Amino acid sequence: MNSAFKRAFFAAALASLATPAFSQSATPTNAPVPTIQDRKENQQDRIANGVKSGELTAGETKNLEKKESSLNQEERDMRKLDNGKLTASDRATLKQQQNQVSKQIYQDKHNARVQNTNPTSEVGKRQENQQDRIAQGIKSGQLTPTEAAHLERREGAINKEVKTERAANGGTLTPAERRQVNRQENRTSKAIYRKKHNGRTQ
Repeated sequence: MNSAFKRAFFAAALASLATPAFSQSATPTNAPVPTIQDRKENQQDRIANGVKSGELTAGETKNLEKKESSLNQEERDMRKLDNGKLTASDRATLKQQQNQVSKQIYQDKHNARVQNTNPTSEVGKRQENQQDRIAQGIKSGQLTPTEAAHLERREGAINKEVKTERAANGGTLTPAERRQVNRQENRTSKAIYRKKHNGRTQ
């Protein structure tokens, strides 16, 4: 009798240990499924964080936002064909494309290319400030993917110009080159402001 009691007690103890492990690994059946809009907002947040941290360069951000913009346009076209709704097939197609963009965001954020987030030069600080403003606009929804892609195309062109001029001048910019870059950054700064306050949102 004593031996049988011990066996029963041991079995009960094992069962109690196994139960928490099972409950932690099981996926809740009532967990909400992310909507297309949830996914879009999440991807925009990830891009914004990558711009802010410097993990995404202006060129990488431009390409990602172009893809996001194309997805948004495709969704609008799908909804037009079905009285403002998405069919199950539409949702499956968009989900697959969002998965592809998600993988690209991850790859771009984890490659060797980075944007300098701690510049020492005046030009570098202007560039970093503009990237911060763009990142904030993406995260808040004030900048649509199309607007962000346009701004990052401009920033990427300025970055390339600065890099080329520094390479030609032993790592520095001449006073004339600094004035030219400053004028370009002023125009981009105004464009950032306009696009963040034009009423169009993500």
